[in-house]
Amino acid sequence: MFIQTEQTPNPQTLKFLPGKVVMENGTAFFQNVEEANNSPFAKRLFKVEGVEGVFFGSDFITITKNQSIDWQIMKPLVLGSIIDHYNSGEDTIITVKMNENNSLEKNDDDSDIVKQIKELLDSRVRPAVAMDGGDIIYNSFKDGIVYLHMQGACSGCPSSTATLKMGIENMLKHYIPEVQEVRPIDA
Repeated sequence: MFIQTEQTPNPQTLKFLPGKVVMENGTAFFQNVEEANNSPFAKRLFKVEGVEGVFFGSDFITITKNQSIDWQIMKPLVLGSIIDHYNSGEDTIITVKMNENNSLEKNDDDSDIVKQIKELLDSRVRPAVAMDGGDIIYNSFKDGIVYLHMQGACSGCPSSTATLKMGIENMLKHYIPEVQEVRPIDA
């Protein structure tokens, strides 16, 4: 099995591409081993010393590490854990996690503005964020402010504030005049 790795804008996070499906639907983000009870794959990755976050996309895994441990030490251990997972035949996720990211799905209760926001986030922002090994969760739109949460490599990334403010906020303001600001939230 050949696993490619890619740098992300977050120096503490690497993107691993196993060349196989990681998640059939949606994404999953685990910030500690306790959150990983329903994921044998995430639990296996958290056994590697220094792993502080595990994010699963459709065809990639991003690992966020403790800054005190070097990637040169961790990378072979993470690669070994990924290979072990695929050799085990275990599922990535055993049960559907309640906080699976379906925040951008259209909802009949959504206003036209919220529908436009979700469409732009899903079609323009999400693919770009996924390229960097992360995902974006829509939280709400209140009083002209869009509240979003960044996951995976984007969570805690030094450039995530710039991405939110200069990228996402400017785009949303351009297409939807009612949007005045974008703010990050912690999940």
